[in-house]
Amino acid sequence: MSKALRNKTLVLTQKQINDYAKSAIKLSFKAQEADVSNKIIWQDTFKALDFLPDNFVDLMIVDPPYNLTKNFAGKQFKAMKFNEYLSWLDEWLKKTVRILKDNASVYICSDWKTSIAIPEVACKYFVLQNRISWEREKGRGALNNWKNCLEDIWFFTKSDTYTFNLENVKIMRPVIAPYRDTEGKPKDWAENNGKKFRLTHPSNIWTDISIPFWSMPENTPHPTQKPEKLIAKLILASSNEGDLVFDPFVGSGTTAVTAQKLNRRYLGIEREKEYVAYALHRLEQAKTDKSIQGYENGVFKMRNGQLG
Repeated sequence: MSKALRNKTLVLTQKQINDYAKSAIKLSFKAQEADVSNKIIWQDTFKALDFLPDNFVDLMIVDPPYNLTKNFAGKQFKAMKFNEYLSWLDEWLKKTVRILKDNASVYICSDWKTSIAIPEVACKYFVLQNRISWEREKGRGALNNWKNCLEDIWFFTKSDTYTFNLENVKIMRPVIAPYRDTEGKPKDWAENNGKKFRLTHPSNIWTDISIPFWSMPENTPHPTQKPEKLIAKLILASSNEGDLVFDPFVGSGTTAVTAQKLNRRYLGIEREKEYVAYALHRLEQAKTDKSIQGYENGVFKMRNGQLG
């Protein structure tokens, strides 16, 4: 069945999946940084982590399976009891400590239900800096509960010394009351093509994110894919060009793809062959197309905004 004209969801054939998967690597011995830089590892995270080098990651972005029963490429992650999920988080997270540089930052994604588990485990190893809450504009409604439209991203650092590039993540917002100084010049705002705006400091509440859907070229069949715009904010704020960005549950590759588009090195681990293939295909596309929807000319736009 052919796709609708405006449906831009990425779809690979089984042959393409097989061919792309051949480009992934598997580790069976302690690797050097050069062995894993700009690579996708096709392996179980719990095994692969043991073979990674020490102190080489500048930024770790993690989107682990939430504690929900969910199918991933035909394999099911089953919801656990809360204490079991805590143990599962701890088992892989403690393995990441040695691979992070002393000034590294860590972002861990969660839904509302598993969010309370993240700091309980991660605070044993890292310094808690903040919690970002972002709005999913397409949450699923319920008859006897509030519509679920919120996810969290917990921000940790390995030490009190870390990178944070404020100027790289300021947000363009419209000016409602465009004040001018005594000389008639704009006060804390600018004008472009008749539109008045200012660049503001980002808060820890994000309402400008659109989740990938069928008309977006970045969309894949992955059931919990994060938007490139979301990941771009984390990468721009907490790393510099040339740094290495690591995702131990890389899925269809969003963290790696966004890192490449923003001139960072990447490393991702994924156990499912199908998603490894999608990640590698998207990385191939990103060599010639560095666009990130919602991020233009170095500025993050409001959701569906046209400013600037």
